[in-house]
Amino acid sequence: MSENQTARSMAVDALTRVAGGAYSNLQLDKMIDRSTLNDADRRLLTNLVYGTIQHQLTLEYYLDSFVKPNQKLQPWVKMTLLVALYQMLYLDRIPNWAIFDEAIQLAKERGHEGIRRFVTGVLHAVDRQGVPDVAQISDPTQRLSVTYSMPVWLVKALQAQLGEAKTESILKTINQPAAQSVRVNTAVTTTDQAIRALEAVGYQVDVSTISGDGLRVDGQPANHSELFENGQLTIQDESAMLPVEALQVQPGDQVLDACAAPGGKTTQIAAALDPAAGGQVTALDLHAKKVKLIAQNAARLQVADRVNAMALDARKVDDEFADQTFDKILVDAPCSGIGLVRRKPEIRYDKTPEDSQHLQKIQLAILDAVSRKLKPQGLMVYSTCTILETENDAVVRQFLADHPDFEAVRVTTTRNVKGDRETATLSIYPDDFDTDGFFVSAFRRKA
Repeated sequence: MSENQTARSMAVDALTRVAGGAYSNLQLDKMIDRSTLNDADRRLLTNLVYGTIQHQLTLEYYLDSFVKPNQKLQPWVKMTLLVALYQMLYLDRIPNWAIFDEAIQLAKERGHEGIRRFVTGVLHAVDRQGVPDVAQISDPTQRLSVTYSMPVWLVKALQAQLGEAKTESILKTINQPAAQSVRVNTAVTTTDQAIRALEAVGYQVDVSTISGDGLRVDGQPANHSELFENGQLTIQDESAMLPVEALQVQPGDQVLDACAAPGGKTTQIAAALDPAAGGQVTALDLHAKKVKLIAQNAARLQVADRVNAMALDARKVDDEFADQTFDKILVDAPCSGIGLVRRKPEIRYDKTPEDSQHLQKIQLAILDAVSRKLKPQGLMVYSTCTILETENDAVVRQFLADHPDFEAVRVTTTRNVKGDRETATLSIYPDDFDTDGFFVSAFRRKA
């Protein structure tokens, strides 16, 4: 990467790589770390990448009106145009001449004269004619898909599961910026102390309405704070804290965190344990590199003496542990991640219904394997960061049908989230509390 690259050209590079399978957050972090951009341009780069991905189906619908049918565009050319359209339609402070100038210059530098003329022609045609009206799309599902940039199959799945009104309410929130939230590490500090320390260095802080140790913070990135470096807090979404709350960890518990990396929930469990009372959490992950990450997070949060991190496929726990070893088990399972679309917007375009069905088999296999390691009367929590029933309530029903020695218990949380719900399971949708979508269920092994 050359040092004279602009935020817009870097956005095109990042989006081209994301289209090829890279993760947007990792690409952005890498680019920003290696760049010489000032703070304003870093914010613009982040906005261009996430905004273009969030509205990608909408932008592609608009672009299609100005491109010949079946005309194939090189990925970087397409992304150059999408970034320009995003700025024209969603950002108010950037004049069209500036958008055009840089997009055309990029086409000139990276392509041939034909590409420069093509990009110039498309942008000026959009400027003259305007974009087509999405409201004119006759098919209602297709209209929702294009309006909110959500694949048709996901719109249909949510409609079948939740109804049209709730689906549209969710879709209206998924392209909004995600709040910055942190978990106070109660192993080393208190919520009041953390709030005072954050406010003292300029953060605006609000106590979470749904998680016991959660805070919403507004200001610079929380991982730049001294509190983060000292292990007094960690970055974690409010809804992601609820599975551990549902686990009801006691100081002397032996706990298994079956799918642990990068260790957010592992360290949350560890904060509730007392090593003097014999409390320990065994954290598993399939990949050795991720196990190192768990250990690093445990060390930063000063709970390493309560964490035993090891590389192991959770489906193979028979190789390492005797039956009825653990008091509590958390299965925060691999899933489609659809609840995270505000933070990882490309997720929605990468998944298929077949992916969700395949993941369900893995989820059930993990639950089946680890369930034998739970003591009688022990509690097991199953959670996902998706909002698809296939991986949530359907998994719960199948697990209970296959394991008559387990019973469902009502999920309880510190702040009694959705206390008036009729279900034992707890589903959090992005529009409920302006958080990530999450699903939490709990089972008790019968005596």
